[in-house]
Amino acid sequence: MAISADPNYVTIASRVAQLQQGLSGHLPDDVRDAFGAEQAGLDANGTPAGVAVPGDRMPDAQLLDVIGAPITFSEAVDGSGAVVVLYRGAWCPFCNLTLRAYQEDLVPYLVERDIPLVAISPQKPDGSLSTQEKNELTFTVLSDPGNQVAAALGVLTAPTDDARAAQRTVGLDLPASNADGTHGVPMPTVVIVDRAGIIRWIDVHPNYTTRTEVADIVDALNVLG
Repeated sequence: MAISADPNYVTIASRVAQLQQGLSGHLPDDVRDAFGAEQAGLDANGTPAGVAVPGDRMPDAQLLDVIGAPITFSEAVDGSGAVVVLYRGAWCPFCNLTLRAYQEDLVPYLVERDIPLVAISPQKPDGSLSTQEKNELTFTVLSDPGNQVAAALGVLTAPTDDARAAQRTVGLDLPASNADGTHGVPMPTVVIVDRAGIIRWIDVHPNYTTRTEVADIVDALNVLG
């Protein structure tokens, strides 16, 4: 049975709608307006030119594990194909929601097929550890100082000035969270990589409130075989 036909399957979009409903009453009007304007701008701009496409090689960046030990992407997947998730950080509620959904609905499918799931963000290793622990993730979570992977894939972005001000208002210091001290973040992206390190499928979401659904990843894996 397809995941989307499972009566217990809850889409990420519906989870996000619930989250936004809950957040709307707790954010000051100016903060909510700044984030809304940023999201509208991301929608209008769409996917940037130069984004990686199937057939490109996945960058073998020098990353850090949750205790700060260096590890390359190829070492992390150990010669296996993989599903790779680029997310913004432990501070992002949409990221946490999505990673929990992947843990609940995607990981069981991947385990049956011996396909690793790897999540990568630009945050410091302690942020990766926090992400892993609070969401009870069983898959690999890595830090990418300098957003090497996002830059190589063409999905590196940064909040607008107004969005940065809104982040500070709610207590988020993004440069302090990021390993390189910048505002750079990846557009939420899912990549399917084969054993040779070649990208077979990629899905980019410029607007960080939307994410790749589990059913879409599973469908892509089934098509790719």
